[in-house]
Amino acid sequence: MFRNSSNLGCPPFHQKHQQRSDFFNKLPLNIPPTLLSRQRIADAEFNFQNAGALLNGNLATIPAVTPQPMTYGNCSPVNMSEASMSFRRRKRPSEESVSYDIKRPRFHSRHSETTVVDQAVPLVEDGRCSFPGTIQSPLFCAPYRPGCVPPLQDIPVETILPVAKDKLSHQILELFQACQQQTCDLKRKELCRTQLQREIQHIFPQSRLFLVGSSLNGFGTRSSDGDLCLLVKEEPVNQKTEARHILSLVQKLFSTKLSSYIERPQLIRAKVPIVKFRDKVSCVEFDLNVNNVVGIRNTFLLRTYAYNESRVRPLVLAVKKWASFRDINDASRGTLSSYSLVLMVLHYLQTLPEPILPSLQKYYPEYFDPTLQLHLVHQAVCTIPPHFSKNGSSLGDLLIGFFKYYATEFDWSHKMISVREAKAVPRPDSIEWRNKFICIEEPFDGTNTARAVHERQKFDIIRGEFLQAWHLLRNRKNLNDILPIRAAIQKR
Repeated sequence: MFRNSSNLGCPPFHQKHQQRSDFFNKLPLNIPPTLLSRQRIADAEFNFQNAGALLNGNLATIPAVTPQPMTYGNCSPVNMSEASMSFRRRKRPSEESVSYDIKRPRFHSRHSETTVVDQAVPLVEDGRCSFPGTIQSPLFCAPYRPGCVPPLQDIPVETILPVAKDKLSHQILELFQACQQQTCDLKRKELCRTQLQREIQHIFPQSRLFLVGSSLNGFGTRSSDGDLCLLVKEEPVNQKTEARHILSLVQKLFSTKLSSYIERPQLIRAKVPIVKFRDKVSCVEFDLNVNNVVGIRNTFLLRTYAYNESRVRPLVLAVKKWASFRDINDASRGTLSSYSLVLMVLHYLQTLPEPILPSLQKYYPEYFDPTLQLHLVHQAVCTIPPHFSKNGSSLGDLLIGFFKYYATEFDWSHKMISVREAKAVPRPDSIEWRNKFICIEEPFDGTNTARAVHERQKFDIIRGEFLQAWHLLRNRKNLNDILPIRAAIQKR
């Protein structure tokens, strides 16, 4: 929305490019983002530019301006009275208007939606981009090739999906097509990110705000929360002291100046502290951290895996929905995070007798080097070609095999899940790994993503759910036996 917003993967503006106009600095700072529509900004610019003509009495030189209904993202026009009503309830507007069984256009279709996420914003005067002196990333401008990672400004509503020849595979695809994150969902989150970055830069001028996690890695659903990473400097930040201080200032900003459209900002003092809040405009819950750089890196690693093979995303979504329905998908309650579940699926697909996925970090180490500068992490992922596996297993067979692998085959006591190595490896003999019930290696910093599972009772419940799901699916091969499809679709 704002021309001079800093962008994902792009260095901050050079100082001279921030001085071209003080128009936006004169806007009221306590206006919720719904009021700062394109039409309002256009009207304001119009009045500013034509003030001279108005003062001279030359009204004929001023063209008439017809007010237009506001639009939010790529969705229908927003009526202010209707929008204010929508803030009072939890249900998101998109859930009311989108039928779960509507047929999604394929990415080849001329009706496919596109979105603009963290792109270079053109400067009107001379056609330059908002990060002068750099070359525009191929991720933002390269055409989409089937099987490769879609450019961020051209995320297809539906990429090529596997053919479902059996009932269980068809059910998994039905669930995926109804629940996968849509373009307008992502646009709402991106609009919030843009607005918040502009406000936070009043406190931290050189900071950048990144949209990370499931919203951007290809594994998001319509009900996925938004994850944001505030990068205040290139050096590491002490999460117990410095990060908490920075987040306390952000929380104060949200509670005072931005209280008209940010509600319930709460500082959570975890190992990686966050500010949790809800955006009244998008009705999305957000978690904002400071300098959790590994989250930016693994977002693009997982995004590459997501689009590297057509069976990956539907399988991951089915597993996440199942885990949520069975109450084992909440790290705050001692069970598995969504990130851990994704890594478990990827690891399983890597360790099949005929692997479906490789280790991208082994095949392309230069693209996923943990020391690679942050403004370069997004540049190479769309150049990685699709992986063609000889394994022709259906989605249904893969889901059954996934549950069997973790219920009966994986050695929880001695092995660690490693997507980086594409195999199960011996546990390290250190405090972080010793006597842990589930060990899943974070691909970049080597920490345990499943450290929240620290009670034997919770581990036994998790393993029991895998065993029960395998027994139920292998007999009847009906997804409804482990996850009521209609209820999952209604929940999105």
